[in-house]
Amino acid sequence: MAISQSVVLTKRLIEAAKPEAKRYEIWDSDVTGFGIRVGVSGSKTFVIRYRAEGGGREAPRRYVTVGRFGALTVEQGRKKAKELLAAATIGDDPAAERKAKRLEMKMSALVDLYEAEGCFIQRGKRMGEPMKARSKQYLVARLRHHVVPLLGHMKVTEVKVGHIERFFADVTNGKSANDVKLGHRRRVIVRGGPGAARKAFRDLSAMFSFAERRGIIPSNLCHKAVVQKTDGANERYLTLKELGQLGAACDALEAEGTNVKALNITRLWVLTGCRRDEIAGLKWHEVDFDRGVLALDDSKTGRSIRPLATAAIVLLKAIEREDGSNFVFPAATGEKHFQGTKVLWPKIVKRAGLVGVTPHTLRHTMGAMSTSSGEALALTGAILGHVNLRSTMRYAHVQLDPSLKAANRVGKKLAAALAGQSSPAKGKRAA
Repeated sequence: MAISQSVVLTKRLIEAAKPEAKRYEIWDSDVTGFGIRVGVSGSKTFVIRYRAEGGGREAPRRYVTVGRFGALTVEQGRKKAKELLAAATIGDDPAAERKAKRLEMKMSALVDLYEAEGCFIQRGKRMGEPMKARSKQYLVARLRHHVVPLLGHMKVTEVKVGHIERFFADVTNGKSANDVKLGHRRRVIVRGGPGAARKAFRDLSAMFSFAERRGIIPSNLCHKAVVQKTDGANERYLTLKELGQLGAACDALEAEGTNVKALNITRLWVLTGCRRDEIAGLKWHEVDFDRGVLALDDSKTGRSIRPLATAAIVLLKAIEREDGSNFVFPAATGEKHFQGTKVLWPKIVKRAGLVGVTPHTLRHTMGAMSTSSGEALALTGAILGHVNLRSTMRYAHVQLDPSLKAANRVGKKLAAALAGQSSPAKGKRAA
């Protein structure tokens, strides 16, 4: 759609406007200076443009955001635009007034603004796309649990590099840690420590980058802060012996009547290397038995194809489908998937005698087992669904056969360990 196009703005027209490589505006032919801005992410925002200082060709041109389409109807946006444009014709400068107000903005208000308008991916192939709902939920929660208590009272323009470094130290030392009961069976536990500090710092930096783009601050001071910005390498993974302990624990708990859904989810975490909710929330239409893959609708990196080991396929085929649900592991009540792993996982690792092990450790185990078995990094990436290989498989139509064979070779070792065997049954090497 041409940037210069001027038409009568309607709800239908705005809904039909598609994002392009660059953001563009569609201007209203009824109210001069009123328009809708369509961002590259698909966001649609009402804006006005006017000449400051009462107008005139030499006066600087200003743009002001009126509000988001959806939060405002077309008529509400047009009415608000008329008020702002009328003020501009008598010498008022709404853009300058907003800038002055933003100079007085407190950090707590910046968190509110960032949550409402700024939670977009800032780099990589998905740049400009809205964050996934869960990612946004966790990010905003960290900002509210750490940034608001420690920096929320300060004006945005008052924050200096030293304040950021002190913030990092305070979160590390647990100053923002808290335990709040919200009601029956609801509580929020906020923990400090180096890991929490690094995550909160990254969130603060993302918010400052947003504020810099909006002209609220001149630069992102997090770039100058001297703090430990990178996570320590997590090298924890299970040995074959520990996998045997985990498999034995699952078998014993199953014999005792423990919910088999949690146990089968655990086994599939081991055999696939998938992330926690990729298995817990797996749907039957995502399981492609003919090709021997999982075709995940939506993973951390978007749609993803994962090769399956034979052992994982056998386990999935043994699971009976429940009527009325497309989930492989449906909840006992309601329409969601099974949520009980959070309760049962500690019992599983305790029975197995394992320390410092999380569901994500099993993903590390798959990666470590694959590379230590001599599999190429590209094939390991195919098994784990890393973003670069996913993109290659999606657009270059990489053959699945090599990664399927790799998954099967690794899966045999993992399945043998789960069964308490020291090594897979001897025989002909997997084709």
